[in-house]
Amino acid sequence: MFSLSMKGENMRREETKVVQIGNCKIGGGNPIAIQSMTNTKTEDVEATVAQIIGIGGSRMRHYPLRCAYDGGGGSTHRDKKKIHIPLVADIHFDLSFGNTQQSNMEQIRSVLNPGNIGDVSRVREVVEKAKEYNVPIRVGVNSGSLEKHLVEKYGGVTAEGIVESALDKVRMIEEMGYDNLVVSIKSSDVMMCVKAHELIAEQCPYPLHVGITESGTILSGNIKSSVGLGIILYERIGDTIRVSLTGDPLEEIKSAKLILKTLGLRKGGIEVVSCPTCGRTKIDLIGLANQVENMVADIPLDIKVAVMGCVVNGPGEAKEADIGIAGGIGEGLLIKKGEIVKKVKEEELLDTLRNELLNWEK
Repeated sequence: MFSLSMKGENMRREETKVVQIGNCKIGGGNPIAIQSMTNTKTEDVEATVAQIIGIGGSRMRHYPLRCAYDGGGGSTHRDKKKIHIPLVADIHFDLSFGNTQQSNMEQIRSVLNPGNIGDVSRVREVVEKAKEYNVPIRVGVNSGSLEKHLVEKYGGVTAEGIVESALDKVRMIEEMGYDNLVVSIKSSDVMMCVKAHELIAEQCPYPLHVGITESGTILSGNIKSSVGLGIILYERIGDTIRVSLTGDPLEEIKSAKLILKTLGLRKGGIEVVSCPTCGRTKIDLIGLANQVENMVADIPLDIKVAVMGCVVNGPGEAKEADIGIAGGIGEGLLIKKGEIVKKVKEEELLDTLRNELLNWEK
């Protein structure tokens, strides 16, 4: 059994325990997994399963997805054969999880906030059920619900308090004889979150789920998440991530993949680069760039595509891309490695690029 007493100095993700979540392994240097969360009513089985399948179609097949679990939410598992990604259930105040049947238990990986569950006996009830089927438990602590005695001890909500709270809960579950754990410590304060992860990485042998909670809308949430996750992951901390956005869960997946790709932690998928608009731009570059980004989302190539706004500097600026397009007045250029391949009508640019990508040869 792993233990907090086994802590090592500056423990990084290559050294954390490996935890199996469905068909996905996290920790121990395995590829960083991406998570999202459904925002449907989980008692609406059809809508929830449809959203899960939609996210699963975004090349999320091997990565966990969280569903809020609220008693009625268990019914989602009636359609679990349609779901091809690991399903994670949130358990907060409702212990319906403890009465879940074995067939469902084998599909559920639980997110447990012991502070919300209540006294030790109630936590033990969940732990014993998880132990019976070897279901991983994610121990979650959020800065917004930090215990009063820790707020008083540290003079407010601090990184040190968040870490102490999480380690106390991990120790409690270890003492119940269970160590199939993942740990999550989150804050909406980006730099507090960074510091907390730096501190806990020195003391905790379990995989860490990383995210900036309550980060906001797609704009502000992406900026906060990119900064926070960027720093934490660059320090080789973190085994699974979620970009929390107020919006469509699919946007969280797109952002998470791009963050990992930018940091060199994930390969695969087309990277789209585009120039800023300027006075030379004679086409709807903003609309075109967005169309290209949406179009390439499901094309399984590991290349760079450039979208340029003019035929003057376009070829030169796109020379580091594998392929690109540059728009002019009523026409545009197809470019490969900075060399002009052909000229096409403006309305044919997008289809020309798509055809090239679908018939791409290395």
